[in-house]
Amino acid sequence: MNQESRNCLACGKNIKGRIDKKFCDDYCRNQYNNQLNSDTVNYVRNVNNILRRNRRILEATMEGVEKATVRSKSELAKKGYRFDYFTSLFTNKDKETYYYCYEYGIREVEHDKCIIVRKTQKLAAAK
Repeated sequence: MNQESRNCLACGKNIKGRIDKKFCDDYCRNQYNNQLNSDTVNYVRNVNNILRRNRRILEATMEGVEKATVRSKSELAKKGYRFDYFTSLFTNKDKETYYYCYEYGIREVEHDKCIIVRKTQKLAAAK
């Protein structure tokens, strides 16, 4: 039986064993797949970091405030808030759109001023 020579996709070493084997060991398999997915994983990680930072900024801004507060957009931007990253949109009956970052919403009310609100959800009691 003529056995064809196969090489590991990660390191290039000769592979012995099953005919459908693509890697010489688990290390090479993991290294290959991590490298293959690194661009996607880095993008998702970076977006999640921006969203977490936005949420922390809004949370700190709302500290001690029960319902809503008005702040300047430039103040939030100085703290690192990125207005182009949010998790959802909500448009109320008055056609005002809030850009939510998790439970915190932000809406521009005039030039350089915005209102920040917090969703108040009551969690169901554990049974």
